[in-house]
Amino acid sequence: MSNTWDVIVIGLGAMGSATLHQLARRGHHVLGIDQFTPPHAKGSSQGRSRIIREAYFEDPRYVPLVRYAYDCWHELEAESGATLFRQTGGLMLGASESAVVSGALASARLHGLPHEILSADEIRRRYPAFHPAPGEIAVYEPRAGMLAPEVAIEAALRMAVAHGATVHTGETLLSWRAAGDGVEVTTTGGTYAAARLVLAVGAWAPKIFRELELPFTVQRNVMHWFTPKANSAHFGPDRYPIFIHEQSDGLAFYGFPDTGDGVKVALHHHGEATDPDQLRRDVRADEVEFVRAVIRRYLPDADGAHRESVACMYTNLPDDHFILDTHPAHPAVVVASPCSGHGFKFASALGHVLADMATGVAVAFDTSLFSLARFARRS
Repeated sequence: MSNTWDVIVIGLGAMGSATLHQLARRGHHVLGIDQFTPPHAKGSSQGRSRIIREAYFEDPRYVPLVRYAYDCWHELEAESGATLFRQTGGLMLGASESAVVSGALASARLHGLPHEILSADEIRRRYPAFHPAPGEIAVYEPRAGMLAPEVAIEAALRMAVAHGATVHTGETLLSWRAAGDGVEVTTTGGTYAAARLVLAVGAWAPKIFRELELPFTVQRNVMHWFTPKANSAHFGPDRYPIFIHEQSDGLAFYGFPDTGDGVKVALHHHGEATDPDQLRRDVRADEVEFVRAVIRRYLPDADGAHRESVACMYTNLPDDHFILDTHPAHPAVVVASPCSGHGFKFASALGHVLADMATGVAVAFDTSLFSLARFARRS
């Protein structure tokens, strides 16, 4: 088989798998390469569930993109036959002035999204598993729910291959360089030429994009599962929506209903800096107990047996926004992500966006928020 391709995609996690799928659907001769065998538990897209929500507290400019992502996830479900999304509704909880609550409400109002504002008493009455602090409120959005990350990545890659894509796993990127109007990629498995290259390398971005001098940080974050100690029916997906809860000290935690493996709870943007090749995968008892103390305060009936803890990584930028742009020195190269701990829900839509960028098609969304230029060095 020829080692010359229309597009090579390096990294086949959430963004890379979706991009490979869309390129292959459009008939492009594409190669996807990953150092592991996705889906896997060595990056950022594992843990069996990820939140998807419309009333985006981070920035209302994300709302059109996430609404498109809903359509794209349903499209992938129909094409692959896999179940990727489960609607549970969603609660953004905290003080009225908290970033989570005020931001969600601003996005909901700006974009006319269905939502309700619930008092602490209303939260307890409707969702008895939750014990908000006095004076806290919630923004409830009915369309929120949960995605299955490993199933989604597998489905995207399976459909990419069905459309003619080639996938190489267990192959590590060694280098890439401009070659004429295209690129040359060297991995542990060989050397390949392509007209275009998409680098969707997640937590390895600080290493792969070193020459761009971007202010990346890679953060270790841990997800935990607990067996409810009481009222287990209150934690089922019909009575327990996904949630993000910002405490009075600014620490946010989030969670998912029990779908058979326990109640999942994790802290958001709360973990040690790490190197992706040296991620500490063991979880100490004090880490579990820290989260258990949060559960005991706000979700007391979930304070049962600890079942499992899994480490993943956030690859962050100071403004918490993504990168979706062409390399400033190499226009044949598309730089994708990192997603600052909130990107998975967008992957289905970003597959379309990145495929457009890689093939010169006009992108339907304003991507200026994700430009590399915002980090350009100023003299």
